[in-house]
Amino acid sequence: MKVHLIAACGVGMSALAALLRAAGHVVTGSDEHVYPPASTILADLGIAVAPGYDPARLDGVDLVVCGNAVRRTNPEAEAAEARGLRVMSFPQALAELFLVGRTPIVVAGTHGKTTSAAMLAWLLTRTGRDPGYLVGGLPRDLGASAALGTGPWFVVEGDEYDSAYFDKEAKFLHYRPEFVLLNAIEFDHADIYRDVEHVKGAFRKLLALVPAGAPVVACGDFPHVHDVVRDTRARVLRFGVGEANAWRVADLWDDGMTRFTVREGERAVVDVALPVPGAINARNALGVLLLAAQVGVPWAEGAAALAEFHGVRRRQEVVGEAHGVVVIDDFAHHPTAVAGTLAALRLRYPERRLRAVFEPRSNTSRRRIFQEEFCRALAAADEVVLAEPFSKTSDPIPAEERLDPEQIVADLMQRGVAARLMPGVPAIRDYLVESARSGDVIAIMSNGAFGGLPALVAEALGLRPAES
Repeated sequence: MKVHLIAACGVGMSALAALLRAAGHVVTGSDEHVYPPASTILADLGIAVAPGYDPARLDGVDLVVCGNAVRRTNPEAEAAEARGLRVMSFPQALAELFLVGRTPIVVAGTHGKTTSAAMLAWLLTRTGRDPGYLVGGLPRDLGASAALGTGPWFVVEGDEYDSAYFDKEAKFLHYRPEFVLLNAIEFDHADIYRDVEHVKGAFRKLLALVPAGAPVVACGDFPHVHDVVRDTRARVLRFGVGEANAWRVADLWDDGMTRFTVREGERAVVDVALPVPGAINARNALGVLLLAAQVGVPWAEGAAALAEFHGVRRRQEVVGEAHGVVVIDDFAHHPTAVAGTLAALRLRYPERRLRAVFEPRSNTSRRRIFQEEFCRALAAADEVVLAEPFSKTSDPIPAEERLDPEQIVADLMQRGVAARLMPGVPAIRDYLVESARSGDVIAIMSNGAFGGLPALVAEALGLRPAES
């Protein structure tokens, strides 16, 4: 079959392209801008991706897959409809072509789903289960964001964002879940969800698809999770850091590895050591170990696998380290994730100057919805450099609804935190480099490319690249 992908350079779409190629299909693609890392990954697979959109590329195509960035007026989408070609969304194609006949394990939640899905895929791979998987990031140990696998399990990162211009339901509703790992539920994606109740409605629909009695491993640290799982027919297993969870993270400490004990009530189940930092990753690991136990992986075997898990690109990723300075690239863009990342780095690098650099870029973080929450989260740093919020040519956010970065800086300074607002990547890079001193931990956070700032800072400081 010949498959053409419109907007092929998205994380999910490039992973789908890899699965299609591995399954023997002929794959082509197009995107408005052909950019790495997706373009490099696709080129290595021998998949041609052309810049711009041209209906002539649909000649001889059997199936067209649209990424959710594609608009109805896209020239290739319009041509596909006019020609009567079969058109699918990314999640629909994944489900119909790769999940039939498998046992899907859907990893969902506002935070932690990429890391948790990568952890689970790694654990099942390392313990010989050879799962299929698709993760919305690049797991450092697996070397690819997707694989077919030969075992019965298929691990899918379940995104609550909508599927396509012709399918406004959440992606994860396509994935036929037989097991679910559910992390945080909080308000996000303000461009498509009205409020947190609207978000919770999507997760309730997901759990309604789970067979009666099948396990839903749910993080009990978030109140909205309790609301969502209350009426499910599934068997709910609660985990987290909080004392009320049946399975919890206990005795957390860091000596260069994140170490903790899993407890069921007062019973010590297993000791865990993780290369990745912080309570956020300890909690992710606990959820993964608990779900893995439901598919037959002994706790000790799972913990041994996670001791070799080195994370996902752009999740607390060390991009350079030398001369007592560390530069970290992180995808955090929600205040809860920002707070979690900074807490993790405090635990990993105690007594060092923690410098937080944050770009409000997502459709939610650019709104004033979380104005105060961002201030509280960033106040955990010793210094904050706030980038001007990312702007779009025709910005859908009215001026009165936009985040006020000047007010965040003023509020941080009132709290005694050094803070500044800086326009442009070059100015931020120059400031960070000129003011760097031994002991600095520079955490650069954005859900976009941020102009390549982490690599630019590391290079200018002469830092050694982190080992891959």
